[in-house]
Amino acid sequence: MDRRQFFEGFSAGYAGLTLALCNPLRASEALAGHDAGDIPFETLAADMLADWCDGMIARQIDEPGDPGRHGALACPACSHLHGRCADAIYPFLHMAHVVGKTRFLPAAIKLFDWAERNVSQPDGSWTNDMDPTSWKGTTIFGAIALAEALRYHGEVLDNVHREQWRRRLDRAAAGYLYRDFNRIDFTNLNYGLTAVYGFNLFGRILEDHKYTDRSHDLAKRVQEFFTEPNKLIYGEGKPNDNRSDRGLLPVDLGYNVEESLNGLVLYALEEQDAELLDLLEQSMLGHLDFMLPDGAWDNSWGTRQAKWSYWGSRTADGCQPAFSLMADRNPAFGAAAYKNAELLRRCTADGLLHGGPHYVSHGVKPCIHHTFAHAKALALVLDKRHELPKVDKSAPLPRETAQGVKPYPEIAVWLAARGPWRGTISACDSLYRTKSAKHIQQATGGSLAVLYHYKVGTLLAASMARYILVEERNQQPQPGRDYALTPRIESFDNGVWYTNLYDLAANVQYADDGQRIIFDVTTSLQDEDRNKLNANAAIYEIRYVFEASKVTITAKRAGRATSTRPSALVLPLVSPSGEAVRRTSDRRIEIEKPGGTVVVAADVPLSIKESQRGRVFNMVPGVEAVPVIARFPAREGPSVRCEISVI
Repeated sequence: MDRRQFFEGFSAGYAGLTLALCNPLRASEALAGHDAGDIPFETLAADMLADWCDGMIARQIDEPGDPGRHGALACPACSHLHGRCADAIYPFLHMAHVVGKTRFLPAAIKLFDWAERNVSQPDGSWTNDMDPTSWKGTTIFGAIALAEALRYHGEVLDNVHREQWRRRLDRAAAGYLYRDFNRIDFTNLNYGLTAVYGFNLFGRILEDHKYTDRSHDLAKRVQEFFTEPNKLIYGEGKPNDNRSDRGLLPVDLGYNVEESLNGLVLYALEEQDAELLDLLEQSMLGHLDFMLPDGAWDNSWGTRQAKWSYWGSRTADGCQPAFSLMADRNPAFGAAAYKNAELLRRCTADGLLHGGPHYVSHGVKPCIHHTFAHAKALALVLDKRHELPKVDKSAPLPRETAQGVKPYPEIAVWLAARGPWRGTISACDSLYRTKSAKHIQQATGGSLAVLYHYKVGTLLAASMARYILVEERNQQPQPGRDYALTPRIESFDNGVWYTNLYDLAANVQYADDGQRIIFDVTTSLQDEDRNKLNANAAIYEIRYVFEASKVTITAKRAGRATSTRPSALVLPLVSPSGEAVRRTSDRRIEIEKPGGTVVVAADVPLSIKESQRGRVFNMVPGVEAVPVIARFPAREGPSVRCEISVI
């Protein structure tokens, strides 16, 4: 079925989408560009869901002679099959109901059968991978997908399959989930908060009050997990209530906005829990401060930044359900759902959602996990279309109208806004730790974790200090040499890398006179084991100055310290392949972008790190960059000063 037929079927089934009905190709044509314009949110979601489902079916394995592969979704980026790919039965069944059964119903049934053969366990769980000893907690997401498929589209199944799927849902709910999901904080909190909704849904589908009772029991503790004063959800750490040396709790923006808030909002709306809805409105406002004007979620500082993909988190579901369904309380929530959906569209190619804006320009293949996870969220939004308030992007996002500095003491992060500039400064020391990964490190050390300009978009975006496969089966290996994208001071001693990116105790102060915002950072250069470079040369001072016309970064050694070791200020400027880069002098570099020319000017000679493609690339957050390097002079008390402007 082509896109015209899809939109005709979509419009016939979903009253009110006159744009698609009158001109079914206009949506696709507009969506191919940078901005979806005045396309209704539901049309944007429906077009993208159709594209993704086509992309997934194109990768469905048809090998009847190989039961370990037949029916699964092949991943272009990974050598293994993703055990959770069966979550796609929900969007497939949605499409079968809306468009027709010809392709999508057989695809859903084959996928369900593959999961039963290969990742289904005797206790009712599904494993995350084909290894039967792998993590089972993701069963909650698979069970919700199965329940939503039955709830909204069970009628497209024949009686035999419908009963089979219903029995399988009951096995998951009554077995592993009921046994192990008995505490809201038994692991990372996104699982428990999602289960609040999950058990409520299971009770409704299976007509068994023990599941709804469990959801109510879990919900009693929800209010414990919000920070003050900004009501951010905490719990994405090991343990999930661990406090850092600064006293910070583990917070991850990606999981909060793409998973945890969805579960809580869906539960609160089902139960019409007014008190919880009021709390969630406050929490969503706190989280929404971190959406960039282009719809990206700024998770540069989050504890699980290893999975930051610019638009969200690699294996979560997407922010659309919670933020669209709460748009009647604040139209900016609807704008967030819409703008993030536009960003997802811009990161989609060949029917699959890519894990960052520059995958295509750098030749990086997409992991299919992004697509089948986010397809569920779009299917749910469309299935709840009659409950949706008005969702558009007419209301400004908080970060669009912000001016000045807003501190977030509970995560040691500051948001700066002056004129067209938006910046994020992080000293967050709440780290995510696992048994196998010791050096997980998001942006800290007083780093300028994000820099955004209205005309040209994101210019700086922090990566991990060192890219680590925290979840080997849920992350893609770094293509080529690992190179951090976080702006920093760095030095090398006998091949060991020392940088402020490993300093968990950096001191950050700021002032704002209405014209200039000044951040003063005192930090030290450390290796990843927290060893300082040495007592004499380790301490540096960094100053960030935000003015309407420019951002200035000055770095110097503290006091009159000297060092024979070379050090440098490194500014990896976000820039996809194809943008012209010019050296107009030894102290000035220009990058030509569609919205303007970015100029970096310094008081010392500038260089660009050589790379095979003319760009470095990092999987976090999936962007290419031009690494501009300003080396410190060797004299006593040296400093470097760089100005970034847009003309």
